[in-house]
Amino acid sequence: MGGSWLVPWHPRPDERPLLVCLPPAGAGCGQFGAWQTALGDDISVVGVQLPGRETRWADPEPSTMEEAVGAVVAELTDLVPPGHRIVLFGHSFGGLLAYEVARSLWRQWKTWPSSLVVAACKPPGEWVGAGRGLADDEEELANLLDARGLDAEDLDEDSRELMLEVLRQDARLSLSFAEPDQPVVDCPLEAWGGQDDLTVSHRHVAGWRDYAGGGFRERLFPGGHYFCLEAPAPALELLRSMACQPSIDTKGSKQ
Repeated sequence: MGGSWLVPWHPRPDERPLLVCLPPAGAGCGQFGAWQTALGDDISVVGVQLPGRETRWADPEPSTMEEAVGAVVAELTDLVPPGHRIVLFGHSFGGLLAYEVARSLWRQWKTWPSSLVVAACKPPGEWVGAGRGLADDEEELANLLDARGLDAEDLDEDSRELMLEVLRQDARLSLSFAEPDQPVVDCPLEAWGGQDDLTVSHRHVAGWRDYAGGGFRERLFPGGHYFCLEAPAPALELLRSMACQPSIDTKGSKQ
């Protein structure tokens, strides 16, 4: 399906622990390129690029979450061997995708990722059917876009419509998600939230505990829904620690 789903910013990504970053709905992964510079040579930052944005404007959208996740895991398998140290980080809708990538890695590799971090993301059960109607609700889509605080001077009408269409596309994609019969992930799981987030509450963040079989921790940070994208330094230090800490056994009960 067109271009690559993975964008590595390290020249030798297979020789370093991977920090795989999945962006929020309607966004591309280019925003994570600066994280490579901030984290230095010891970690390989890899963005997940869905079709319809940045370098993949012309690529057709996936029809299901399963299709998208399968494509990401296939490219990870080509990039690194099973058992390679991987920290998955997903923001908002990207958190749901990261959760599904973790489960798919177990099915493919029989090894869990080293850690799963979901930021500003409701737990999986609250995503089921949540996008219904959003794809056709222009006002709600506009509110989601405006919440990012983009400078109107840098966002002309055509660019705004393109971004709204990508949000629409991700809303459609989320509708294909169904909560699995065995939803627990057996790797360390952290759920992060913004103290002033009006979309994802502390209750939502705490709700991820029900999906954690390999240890759970919740953290709240200053800021709103995009707290770790607008002020990434505290998050990056935590992600650095997760990626560089000694390896642990991430084999667990099958999903």
